Amino acid sequence: MPAQITEEQNRRAREELLDAAETLFYERGIQAVGMDQVRVASGLPLKRIYRLFATKEELVVAVLRRRDARWRGALTARVHAVPDARDRVLAVFDWLAEWFAEPGFRGCAWVNAFGELGSSSEAVLAEVRAHKDAFRDQVAGWVRAAGAPAAAEPVFLLAEGAIVTAGISGDPAAARHARTAAATLLGAH
Repeated sequence: MPAQITEEQNRRAREELLDAAETLFYERGIQAVGMDQVRVASGLPLKRIYRLFATKEELVVAVLRRRDARWRGALTARVHAVPDARDRVLAVFDWLAEWFAEPGFRGCAWVNAFGELGSSSEAVLAEVRAHKDAFRDQVAGWVRAAGAPAAAEPVFLLAEGAIVTAGISGDPAAARHARTAAATLLGAH
């Protein structure tokens, strides 16, 4: 009889699988990557993969959910390191500029997932919307704290526009331009 798999082994296998899938999906696209490629990259047998995630869609949702926690957590840490409320809002764009300049930057994983699966997967669409809503709420909170509640949605849209523009153009300058516009909006309120 084969040895029982421990919870710790399952946790490690799950993380290795999510790491491999996230890298492949972000670099190549979700639909372009087959589960056999995920198997090879993760080093896990397909049977084990499907025990962890019954479908590719479940794996995609788990990748997006984990990436959301890490992405928004890193953004929050950067913003909260800035003492002034107005400068915290502008720090969002500084953080985005650094992200855009990272090797392998391919735009927003959620926008990419929406573009590939948004019309065919309710679960992926729900995860994309949850991420965008949470990001909007983060930005709105920082903008309100800076004393410019009316600028919350425009500042969020500047951040989103910079992300999409940088993803398509490959030019991190979109963050700098959006930062300048956000500073103007904050100054106007």
